[in-house]
Amino acid sequence: MHLSIVLPAKNEAEGLRRFLPALRAAHPGAEILVVDDGSTDETAAVALAAGVQVLSNPYSLGNGASIKRGARAAHGEVIVFMDADGQHRPEEVAHLLAALHAGHDMAVGARVKGGQASLGRGLANGFYNRLASWMTGHRILDLTSGFRAVRADKFREFLHLLPNGFSYPTTCTMAFFRSAYPVAYVPVQVLQRIGTNSHIRPLKDGIRFLLIIFKIATLYSPVKLFAPTALLFFLTGMAYYAYTFFTEGRFTNMSVLLFSAAVIIFLIGLVSEQITALMYKKHE
Repeated sequence: MHLSIVLPAKNEAEGLRRFLPALRAAHPGAEILVVDDGSTDETAAVALAAGVQVLSNPYSLGNGASIKRGARAAHGEVIVFMDADGQHRPEEVAHLLAALHAGHDMAVGARVKGGQASLGRGLANGFYNRLASWMTGHRILDLTSGFRAVRADKFREFLHLLPNGFSYPTTCTMAFFRSAYPVAYVPVQVLQRIGTNSHIRPLKDGIRFLLIIFKIATLYSPVKLFAPTALLFFLTGMAYYAYTFFTEGRFTNMSVLLFSAAVIIFLIGLVSEQITALMYKKHE
């Protein structure tokens, strides 16, 4: 399989200076593309000096936007996405490719225990993994890993779904499962990041990742989000009705409102489920 390796990079000159020679030595026949996302340091110059192809965004468009640009420009049958900060080992690309040879359409490098950047992020990722596993019915070991190998034609089917920000791994993982494309998880070691601190901002991106949880649900199976919410409203209405019946002997407007909300939320979930199914069917 002809291989393309895409590295989104923003102010990663130091990481690329050390990482690119090792990557080129490990995969001399691969097409390597560095997508410079409006860097203010020597990211583009370092990549060009290393002899790889550089695609430069005139200003920062976001990690997901860089991934999409790299995927469109890549010529390989298989695309490997890696971070440009030196956290991923070039030799472990072969493990992901082996999973594709075994029949999978996407192989994800699942960070082993202790590989998360911080305890808080590790706990958050664990929560995301459990939520996505419940949504899909498949065990997801690392929902947010940026180290993955994909069959290019399959991945490009979902470019229109991918956000421009940091949540592209989440979206493409759910899309692959939704379309019944086999996904494999391969344990990988994560090295210490080279260069500046992570571009992720805990408060702002924490809120954004919370919204991703709901986007996961609506992307994959809206009923799994709306049905429990509707049930919660219905049970609350029943409990309030029981309370007012035994204390006041009447059926209150609040109970009517809660029951109505339960029905409306459930119907919205059914409509959303049909829209999701039509979206995937039209794309296929």
